[in-house]
Amino acid sequence: VQLVESGGGLVQAGDSLRLSCAASGSTFSINAMGWYRQAPGKQRELVAAVTSGGGSTNYADSVKGRFTISRDNAKNTMYLQMNSLKREDTAVYYCNAVRRHGAVSYEYWGQGTQVTVSS
Repeated sequence: VQLVESGGGLVQAGDSLRLSCAASGSTFSINAMGWYRQAPGKQRELVAAVTSGGGSTNYADSVKGRFTISRDNAKNTMYLQMNSLKREDTAVYYCNAVRRHGAVSYEYWGQGTQVTVSS
């Protein structure tokens, strides 16, 4: 499974951005997918996750009500709609996919896309 993020950039506080994560390879075997972010000097943290069918999502408290995760399995693409961006949302955002084969889980990561929010 290969993951490629896009859509990052420099925006002002209050603006919106939509990140995309295009998956290729054995995408049929992907279970959950999610977005993580890592700010300078901080650990990588989960931002949002979605199940394979898109029926279940969960969000970090810091982004609830502002970010929306979705996936289009027909296009093998996952999205993160980010509204009302804040300076503290500045980070490198990574796409993550989990593939489970029996009792074994495999994780895949994209290369990351930079999101910078200025005040």
